[in-house]
Amino acid sequence: MPVPDGLDGMRLDQAVSRLFGFSRTLAADLVESGDVLIDGAARAKSEKVSGGSWLEVTMPAPPTAVEVVAEPVDGLQILHSDDDIVVVDKPVGVAAHPSPGWTGPTVIGGLAAMGQRVATSGAAERQGVVHRLDVGTTGVMVVAKSEHAYSFLKRAFKAREVDKRYHAVVQGHLDPLRGTIDAPIDRHPHHDYRFAVMSSGKASVTHYDTAEAFPAASLVDVRLETGRTHQIRVHFSAMRHPCVGDLTYGADPTLAARLGLTRQWLHARELSFEHPSTGEEVRFVSAYPADLAHALEVLRAAG
Repeated sequence: MPVPDGLDGMRLDQAVSRLFGFSRTLAADLVESGDVLIDGAARAKSEKVSGGSWLEVTMPAPPTAVEVVAEPVDGLQILHSDDDIVVVDKPVGVAAHPSPGWTGPTVIGGLAAMGQRVATSGAAERQGVVHRLDVGTTGVMVVAKSEHAYSFLKRAFKAREVDKRYHAVVQGHLDPLRGTIDAPIDRHPHHDYRFAVMSSGKASVTHYDTAEAFPAASLVDVRLETGRTHQIRVHFSAMRHPCVGDLTYGADPTLAARLGLTRQWLHARELSFEHPSTGEEVRFVSAYPADLAHALEVLRAAG
């Protein structure tokens, strides 16, 4: 196919990612393996493409399904369970669902080990999953158990009808103390595992309110209007106030070590939504895990 004019000047791996919906990692792997040709020749992944050039891509084999293994997960707690939903308190180091390359524990595997039935809607490894938390983020998460609940909650999340509140400890003091960050997010142009504020990205809106200030950091109450990958981490990093302990997005390693943190101080504190069957507003709250609570104690003692 010819390279669309709209991609003129874009990196080759990014152009392949945009055209075919591949991840940047997969697109880069295809380029480096010689499965992407421009005008009949292999090129470097960083080379810029020109509109109208002839692009040939040997498509990868479709991914194989990732098996869900029922395995107990230390620290995974059920906050609520009924015929439609199960709400859990996710510990650190646990993925929402299985994925290629991830060999650690998952919420779905942990629920299976507890005998919890989940909806069959969605991809085999993500059945019942209507939203996700990062592996390094703790807190409240809901999984659909009935097919009706799955459809209802997927629509509610997409329509931004679910109130998602996080607590974060960020470096320094925000100015203003309360505000909204409205900045589009896309994959980082140079680091596949990171995201960044980019004009080419998807609309991303984060509301925040400073709850408590310390000499070196601030405890912030965050409400997400959208739900992009790493949204809170990216937005506060872009404001030069990264989440404490978030070394991926520029946090001070010295402060993280002083607080005993080995991950970002970010916690999914509350989740509120209309119950799929009763129509009543339900609200679930997750307490701070031990590592985050300890870091707060150190900050308060210093202040």
